[in-house]
Amino acid sequence: MTRWLAPIISYTADEIWQYLPGERSASVLLETWYQGLFKLDDGSDMNREFWQTVMNVRTAVSKELEKSRSRGEIGSSLNAEVELYCNAEYFDVLNRLEDELHFVFITSNATVMAEQFCPEDAIQTEIDGVRLKVIVSEHQKCVRCWHQRYDVGEHAQHPELCGRCVKNVAGSGENRKFA
Repeated sequence: MTRWLAPIISYTADEIWQYLPGERSASVLLETWYQGLFKLDDGSDMNREFWQTVMNVRTAVSKELEKSRSRGEIGSSLNAEVELYCNAEYFDVLNRLEDELHFVFITSNATVMAEQFCPEDAIQTEIDGVRLKVIVSEHQKCVRCWHQRYDVGEHAQHPELCGRCVKNVAGSGENRKFA
């Protein structure tokens, strides 16, 4: 039970951990709870270089989101949907994350399109080959995850939840692969 509490109430979970009987590590926060982790080698599709590229784009997107927040266009990054217009290199990298890309950016949605579809009003980021538009989401906010999603209100038994949260609350849970 302590492992489930650790991400939420870390200090309390760590105090409880010290008094549990049996052999254990020095802290609940140092435990490996998921045994399916594996080391990524350089030949892997999603190796260190891949994730460094994703994080560089995330930094550029975050800077533009902060500018939108400063102008009062969005209240938080979850109020935004991001459209990215990328050259072939970034298009291929970012599309590998599929629908989970918005979790990396902490936005309600993220779409990647080829640069030839880039509109005039797209913002040039600090990365050559990546332009973007920050769009204020018009969708309802999920009361559980706070993402503004198209499917909030589509589930009669959970009218204030998005489809992802319905799976997590009343189903078998979401299946995320990357982020």
